[in-house]
Amino acid sequence: MAHSSNSEEQRFNAFYSEVKQIEKRDSVLTSAQQIERLLRPGATYFNLNPFEVLQLEPDTPIEQIKKKYRSLSILVHPDKNQDDKDRAQQAFEVINKAYKTLENELTRKRCLDVYEEAKDRTDMMISEKRKKLRREGKSDIIPEDDPGKYKHAVYVMVMKLFADMERRRQQLDLRDQEERKRKREQEIEEEEQRNYQKEWQKNFEESRQNRVNSWQNFRASASTSSSSSSPSASAGTLLMPEATKPKKAKKAKYTSFNPPKIKPETR
Repeated sequence: MAHSSNSEEQRFNAFYSEVKQIEKRDSVLTSAQQIERLLRPGATYFNLNPFEVLQLEPDTPIEQIKKKYRSLSILVHPDKNQDDKDRAQQAFEVINKAYKTLENELTRKRCLDVYEEAKDRTDMMISEKRKKLRREGKSDIIPEDDPGKYKHAVYVMVMKLFADMERRRQQLDLRDQEERKRKREQEIEEEEQRNYQKEWQKNFEESRQNRVNSWQNFRASASTSSSSSSPSASAGTLLMPEATKPKKAKKAKYTSFNPPKIKPETR
């Protein structure tokens, strides 16, 4: 793990040295060189630092920042680079984004805070190095004692902190997108449920009215049928002849039973 970390740092240092050599060769650079600098492999990582994009020190006044922005934006403007218009447009957008970050007082303050934190962490790292060397009985002289190498160490730490900030921002954006997606899905589900309830209620009301109408029609039909059959039955009763009327059975008359009197025997 430590070997991998050292290897990564070595690659970064080599790349950093190459970039600085190019910048020293021509502090302004041509349009093509500026476009190449802003779109080179790994540029997304370095372009997180707006001071790096505009080739400025963090303590540069805002007026100087504006001047540098104007000169760079003219160099990489797509209208000035018709032979490489698409890449020029990309470089132009990178410069615009960096300037907007530094133009805003709040976001510029955050960038300066990154530099301060990078210095604090670098100083802490240097202090730990010295302590370790002293415990081992070695000289506490370290490469970062050289101003140039100290500045490089701070620069590396600044890049790492900007990368950490970007990683956290992406994670928050992803979380926010997932939350918005979840809420939207919930809203759609609730809307579908409400529509289903409305449709069910509508169908229920319609079917209930149909049932009421059917029952009323049935009762009306039954009442009409009963009324039409009742007069004929009454007429039949009134016109029935007397002879055809069934006679009532005579009730049997029962009398009391008196037993005969017994006469005495005569001899």
